[in-house]
Amino acid sequence: MTITDLLKITEHRPWELPAQRWKYYQEWNRAIFMHWQVELEDLKEFVPQDLEIDLFDGKPWISVVAFTMEKIRPRNLPAFAPISNFHEINIRTYVKYNGKTGVYFLSMEGGKKWSCRIAKSLSQLPYRYSKIRHSNNHYTSKNAAFNDELDIKYSIGKTITDKSKLDKWLTERYALFQDTETTINEFEIHHQEWPMNEIEIDELNINYPRFHNLIGNNPHRAAYSDGVQVLAWGKKKLPLNDKL
Repeated sequence: MTITDLLKITEHRPWELPAQRWKYYQEWNRAIFMHWQVELEDLKEFVPQDLEIDLFDGKPWISVVAFTMEKIRPRNLPAFAPISNFHEINIRTYVKYNGKTGVYFLSMEGGKKWSCRIAKSLSQLPYRYSKIRHSNNHYTSKNAAFNDELDIKYSIGKTITDKSKLDKWLTERYALFQDTETTINEFEIHHQEWPMNEIEIDELNINYPRFHNLIGNNPHRAAYSDGVQVLAWGKKKLPLNDKL
């Protein structure tokens, strides 16, 4: 799909596209989604007070998304595969800032050191390097510094043609909020609605010690996606302590 065509697909979005020109192109491919409903009190310690934790039917959720980042590049520059393509694992929850919905990352891992360094420098997002492999329906990651580990074997099922409200609530997010010492950074993104497949988790070992109250080996929901093309806008600095 061309970028021009992608920008025309907007009927699924909760708000209009930003008026400014997009800044980065990227693809989030071969994505595994695992979701857990969690207790609000267990989650609060990981989310800055300037962000409101978003709830579905009164409960917060946390997600692990393991995928392959590909072709990431600035506008008007080509992708450079040694930097632009890498495996990534995000642990995220769902938040609001002044009523606007988005995601907040508790953890971001990338499978290439230089990719993590560059992404963290440009975006201020909390990227860190982990040893990640993804092949033949088998995704693994290890991080010795944090004792984090993910090992999942899976089978891809049939296309999901009738998504539930929760399915869309967990995946269709078009803003990212991340804190620094002085601001909340907001990033707008755009992509078509995620195409989703059922997934059968054949084996799963997931261990993130600092999130032991939030993540276990039995996700409450899971799905797979071939991926989406993504446009991202530059970060917008929002004031702290200005939440409605």
